[in-house]
Amino acid sequence: MSLHPAVHWYGIMYLLGFGIAWWLGRRRIRAGRLPGVDEAGFGDLLFYGMLGVILGGRLGYILFYDLPAYIAQPLQVFKIWEGGMSFHGGLLGVCIAVWLWARQRKLHFFDVIDFVAPLVPPGLGLGRLGNFINGELWGKYTEAGWGVVFPQAESALAGLAPAQLQAQLASGALDRYARHPSPLYQALLEGLAMFVVLWWYSRRPRPRYAVAGVFAVLYGVFRFAVEFVRVPDAQLGYLAFGWLTMGQLLSLPLVAVGLLWLWLSRRSPTLQPQPAPAAKA
Repeated sequence: MSLHPAVHWYGIMYLLGFGIAWWLGRRRIRAGRLPGVDEAGFGDLLFYGMLGVILGGRLGYILFYDLPAYIAQPLQVFKIWEGGMSFHGGLLGVCIAVWLWARQRKLHFFDVIDFVAPLVPPGLGLGRLGNFINGELWGKYTEAGWGVVFPQAESALAGLAPAQLQAQLASGALDRYARHPSPLYQALLEGLAMFVVLWWYSRRPRPRYAVAGVFAVLYGVFRFAVEFVRVPDAQLGYLAFGWLTMGQLLSLPLVAVGLLWLWLSRRSPTLQPQPAPAAKA
């Protein structure tokens, strides 16, 4: 029995993303960046976050992108190997999970969100690499030298064997099908660039709301910009003005909320690092 390639790559990327978050989070816990929480407590937080990402991401995709199809065929909810995960839904899921965990621990919600925010971008970047490997979320046509041919996007290329595609590529016959590798753009911006900025920014204590605010603004701006060269979801198309996509529509409130958090951080307390308590055996 063969494993569907989408499950294979998504599984690897999710596993790597959570693994990196665990490694980075333990470093921050040991540095006392979330006072009162030990490594075991962080493990619980990560588990809550994993559930939030998966459940929120799936439900968010259904609600934001393809609700009629899932109403018509409810069992599709469980077919995650066919794709269909929303960042914005996953973000809401993580926020709910963090709120539940923080409430149990009697911690301020935003102290935990500020702690978690720098751990997220590596997973975002890896997820976009998974999209690229699976040939998903392709961009618009381009004459740029770094354009990529996505055979799945072209009906004229359907059914061609890999050897045939390679021969046509070598002859230049596929140049007209070159598209922006938008998943790679997002991997570089939402993954690498956001991680570098957030990790550097959060290396020293910042006022409450600040790190979360930077995360929200950066993601919203990066996602909004890349959507201009990315083909919109076929079932939705453009929502307004001949260019506004669902991804852009969902990112605008995120930018606004991020700016609000940054404004609130100006008069908010700064959580000072404290030695993490020893982990219980």
